[in-house]
Amino acid sequence: MIRAVIFDFNGVLVDDEQVHFELFQEVLAQEGVAITEHDYHGRFLGLDDRGCFEAALKEVEQAAGCDRVDELIARKARRYAEVAARGLQFFPGAAQCLAALAARWPLAIYSGALRPEIEFALKLIDRRDCVAFIVSAEDTTRCKPHPEGYTLALEGLRREGDASLRNLEPGSCLVIEDSLAGIESAKGAGMWAVGVPNTYTPEQLRRAGADAVVTDLPEFTPDWIAGRFTEPAPTR
Repeated sequence: MIRAVIFDFNGVLVDDEQVHFELFQEVLAQEGVAITEHDYHGRFLGLDDRGCFEAALKEVEQAAGCDRVDELIARKARRYAEVAARGLQFFPGAAQCLAALAARWPLAIYSGALRPEIEFALKLIDRRDCVAFIVSAEDTTRCKPHPEGYTLALEGLRREGDASLRNLEPGSCLVIEDSLAGIESAKGAGMWAVGVPNTYTPEQLRRAGADAVVTDLPEFTPDWIAGRFTEPAPTR
């Protein structure tokens, strides 16, 4: 029953969660706000840049107005571009997984990352053509765990895909995520969710609502998917 696959990006395809943490930490330190790695994994991972900066500023009762947060996002984006230009790390099998699944189903990406970051990384592994639709931080008003982004990905596949996708339903979409907020977001959108334990443990992912957990991307094959998801995802 799977008719489309939607990938998260950071922590699933590109191995840069530590980079994002360090850049959030760096930019916030310039504003007099300290966050630890425990803070990031416990409260901020899964949020987009705006959500993370707003939450961190509000926790210490600093102003989190739109103009200020926009400037922090831009500052972090400039630093990320500098780091990415020196080389990004991808999880083993990322390029092969995208190619194998794109040969069978339309693919989308929903990420809290900025669109230029996603586009740059996909081009590095020569897989931009495998992805039919991208939802990035610029496209959403509410970040994970809210389901808005996955709902937008569904709408984009319906609109941009071929005629067979016009009636694509959430229960026929399969999401792969590494974060607890991402799993909750996918399930809230009415989709199947598979966790990959690059950031959290399999037990944590299952408790968040993951329908299955794979060891790594090479396990996430068309045959594995077809053998396990043969009916629409249950609605909440």
